[in-house]
Amino acid sequence: MTQFKKMFTNGHIGKLELKNRVVFPAMGVSLAELNGEASDDIIRHYEERARGGVGLIITEVTRVDDETGVATYKQLSVTDPKVIPQLQRLADSVHKYDCKIFVQLHHPGRETNESLIGGKKMISASAIADKFVKQVPREMTTDEVTAMVKKFIKGAVIAKAGGIDGVELHCAHGYLLNQFISPYSNHRTDRYGGSFHNRLRIVQEIISGIKFMCGQDFPISVRISADEFVDGGMKIDDSVKVAKTLESYGADAINVSSGIYESAPTIIEPGSYPQGWKKNLSTTIKKNVKVPVIAVDNIKTPEFAEQLLEEDASDFIGIARASLADPAWTYKARTGQSDQITTCIGCLLCFQALSEGKHAICAVNPRAGREREFSALPKDGNGQTVVVIGGGPGGMEAAKTLADRGFKVELFDKHEHLGGTLNLAIVPPLKDKIELFRDHIINQVNKRENIELHLNEEATVAGIKALNPVGVFLASGAKPIIPMLPGMDGKNVVTAEDYLAGKAKVSGKVVVVGSGMTGLETSEKLLEEGHEVTIVEKQKAVGPGMNPTLLMDEMTRLKKLNPTILVNKQMIGAGDTGIKVMDSIDHGMMGIPADTVVLALGVTPDTTDTDPFVAVFDQAKLIGDASASGQIADAMKDGYTKAYVFEPEMC
Repeated sequence: MTQFKKMFTNGHIGKLELKNRVVFPAMGVSLAELNGEASDDIIRHYEERARGGVGLIITEVTRVDDETGVATYKQLSVTDPKVIPQLQRLADSVHKYDCKIFVQLHHPGRETNESLIGGKKMISASAIADKFVKQVPREMTTDEVTAMVKKFIKGAVIAKAGGIDGVELHCAHGYLLNQFISPYSNHRTDRYGGSFHNRLRIVQEIISGIKFMCGQDFPISVRISADEFVDGGMKIDDSVKVAKTLESYGADAINVSSGIYESAPTIIEPGSYPQGWKKNLSTTIKKNVKVPVIAVDNIKTPEFAEQLLEEDASDFIGIARASLADPAWTYKARTGQSDQITTCIGCLLCFQALSEGKHAICAVNPRAGREREFSALPKDGNGQTVVVIGGGPGGMEAAKTLADRGFKVELFDKHEHLGGTLNLAIVPPLKDKIELFRDHIINQVNKRENIELHLNEEATVAGIKALNPVGVFLASGAKPIIPMLPGMDGKNVVTAEDYLAGKAKVSGKVVVVGSGMTGLETSEKLLEEGHEVTIVEKQKAVGPGMNPTLLMDEMTRLKKLNPTILVNKQMIGAGDTGIKVMDSIDHGMMGIPADTVVLALGVTPDTTDTDPFVAVFDQAKLIGDASASGQIADAMKDGYTKAYVFEPEMC
């Protein structure tokens, strides 16, 4: 009997029965064919979540217009009946697990890019630029709006013909239908603008048309942004009225989300946002409608999901990125294995990949988007011994994968606890998601009986030779970069890594050199401890290479703590009283006073740890930072893929 009783009760959307309350909501993955058909890759992607136990899958944004409605190059499409056979395969693939599937009908409006639509002008309710996209769209004519209504209806007809169980209208996140609903983006004066009902007219006509063409019992969910989190945008009181009106139009469910592109962190929350931070939105909507409410509340754990259901915050819980991170999230919750879930850390890598024109990936699930490629893990270990040196994320992922292949894994780490760099990553503020991920992946290692741990033990060539392994995986990490500059050996010069590990003391005024993720998070911790902090960056802006949403989130918090931020300043030396920098533009010199200098300049592979093993063992595989400095995602990907393709050979 599962401990999550609410989560695993049946539910209904219209007359459609769902086996539980877990929904895998729409999330762009860009795995379809270029013509919009469901590819083998996207079918496998959704099938894996169905096999993992969810009750309902809502597909990624599915375009209804090939001319102006493109969101990604490889998104699903329902513009042509030619896609029906592959939709049928998609539906059949998830139905065999007693899972239902909706297609989310979508048009981005002004929230796309002209390069995606062949250089054409974007269209919108009104010719008002989105402040994030910064391209002025063209206002649709009345006839064009009427034609767009028919395209949404046609999309639903095609979806139903393919065996899809229902559709969802994407009226959230600042996309086209949202642009009509919101007075923030709709300044029209025809019958699709002005009054409240005129602004909702396009959605009313779409719902009426779908019900007429597909039948009254064909379920329609409508996704809304209950708060747009911009001045002049929709607020919860407005959205209550919208939800009640949508219900009167015939909507069978309201899917509550929030935000538009201009308030992006409220759509796809960084890891700093707590679970359930916006549950008031769905709770309020649910109190005002009779149809079921689906809600995405940044849920990471089954325990919190169950709590939301018990509080009547929603009828169904949306588990999106958490299911990307672990397709078996629902199964593990149902079978009492919630402590084995690979937890989403909120790093936004999945959406960053989409913004770069790639398919969705996941930092903590190397198989995400590659499920068909890695469909069948070889089971050929036959009890042969493999050694893994280093118990960080890459080493643990390699150890798990090798153990699942049937190898006997000897995992060495010179520290007292597993975790590696994760033990440093959890030290800055608001890192509970990473801590949860660390704890759960350690649980997964400990659960596998064919992994033997050697903690507090330095691996030696002689000791490893004695084990007679068929392979050695080197995941021993990296060392901080310390530039060859005067004063770097001073007692007041420390690395961010040593400070976060508690190995180095920091006092008085502090200069943090480097403003990448480590530098900014270290600065935040120092400021919260009461230090006066100056951040020095040699580039023209802080956060070089950082995800824009993560940078926005970090800087919003950091600026409230009032650090001094200096850009275009390159450190050229340090001393007892601070550092000396050179301006990157005019090459002028200046001193920055400080009692402590913290170096946050990144890391580089530590070959002194790996070279002895590489020299002796032919089957030595370098993983993560031991190979090339990177992030958690790089270590996890390296650990999984190299363990997956490993071919045993006596060393």
